[in-house]
Amino acid sequence: MTGQAGAAGAVTVHGRPASFGRFVAEALARGQLVVQPRMGFSDPARMRRGLLATKGACDAVAGTLTIDSYTRVADEPSVVRALADRTPLNGYPITSYSPHTSRWVLDGVHDAGFPVQVRHGSARPQRIIAALGRLGLDATEGGPVSYCLPYGRTPLVDSVRNWQESCERLAELRATGAEPHLETFGGCMLGQLCPPGLLVAISALEALFFHRAGLRSISLSYAQQTSQEQDTEAVAALRRLAAELLPDTDWHIVLYTYMGLYPRTAEGARDLLERSAELAVRTGAARLIVKTADEAHRIPTVAANVAALRTAAAAADRARRTSPAVSPQLPVGGGTPADNEVYAEARTLVDAVLGLDADLGQGLLKAFERGFLDVPYCLHPDNAGRTRSHIDSAGRLTWAETGAMPLARTAGRGPRLTAAGLYEALSFVQRRHDGASPSPERPGPPAPMVPRRPDRRHFQEVAP
Repeated sequence: MTGQAGAAGAVTVHGRPASFGRFVAEALARGQLVVQPRMGFSDPARMRRGLLATKGACDAVAGTLTIDSYTRVADEPSVVRALADRTPLNGYPITSYSPHTSRWVLDGVHDAGFPVQVRHGSARPQRIIAALGRLGLDATEGGPVSYCLPYGRTPLVDSVRNWQESCERLAELRATGAEPHLETFGGCMLGQLCPPGLLVAISALEALFFHRAGLRSISLSYAQQTSQEQDTEAVAALRRLAAELLPDTDWHIVLYTYMGLYPRTAEGARDLLERSAELAVRTGAARLIVKTADEAHRIPTVAANVAALRTAAAAADRARRTSPAVSPQLPVGGGTPADNEVYAEARTLVDAVLGLDADLGQGLLKAFERGFLDVPYCLHPDNAGRTRSHIDSAGRLTWAETGAMPLARTAGRGPRLTAAGLYEALSFVQRRHDGASPSPERPGPPAPMVPRRPDRRHFQEVAP
């Protein structure tokens, strides 16, 4: 398909506006999982080559423009200096290049058969949203909580206000004939060590925040964790909440391949990636954000990303042939909330936040002030920091301490935290897939964990 820019700036194909959400829905209807890399380069020619390579990698694939760290924090003077000195950045500086340059990067690449999403990690995304709109793009991701707490010290109150403005600005793109799409990052808080109930709750709350700001095409994220069984419950819980909270919305689930310490061996990395693709198919997720075999060693190359996309697509195709079809807009299974532990926990947290204030933004602020939402090991000043997690003997990520969160008392009965088990817990998945620990079916109990300052190497959204 060949795209062209309409008078209002939206990309059209044969007169039909391009739509990220429609692209994903059509792929799912064909029985295909959409795969997508994390990719961003500061050199426009290299960025264009990366997008073209992604486009040709497999049938159902979405492109990514990952924004650099300076642009993410609105430090454009540093971007200008780096570009003048020809110093490579860890992403594409969308607000510093002229629209003419960025349109050249996208020309003949972005179309209805190859949507491009802007990924950035910013608690102040207004200029990024304005820049992508000028380019005829209309898909991005983030959220007032998930793009604030892990990435810096921006006050949460500022992030909520900034994201309210940004959501409204993005929703205005509908006037161009587009259907703007926004993905929550709430299901990926810190990348690891956050129990699924809280991940699902924050993802659902951010999706509802987007909806109340006017968005009607939304994806809800969840990052693969330590237990396939628990992850299956988590995606089912997230889909159930999406169906309950977003009845008039075009939504889908996007799964992230594990975001913590990655296997060091090529075999282990491939195995973990294939397991994530199988999980996506088995749970009815529509899109998968992949990781590459290079993750444990270096910033991934374009070639490594292409290889990962093809590996994930092939694994998804194999899983599709052996797994029963799952409706994308219905929860897996049925029954009561008690049937799924993750759903019960997430629903409790969502209801607690919604009960704090009719304005969801204010509700989120009050929830963190009171510790109703509390992300373990997150050192942001607006996070209470009273919760802790651990990996139990079955390999499930569970609560050791729940602080003031309104969860059952039994949810926070875990071992006392010591420093001795930090490495074992952080490397649990890495060792399991590299063959240095018991198999996924019979994982051994790692030692409990202690707080640590987040290592940005684990947040690939801000790295090429």
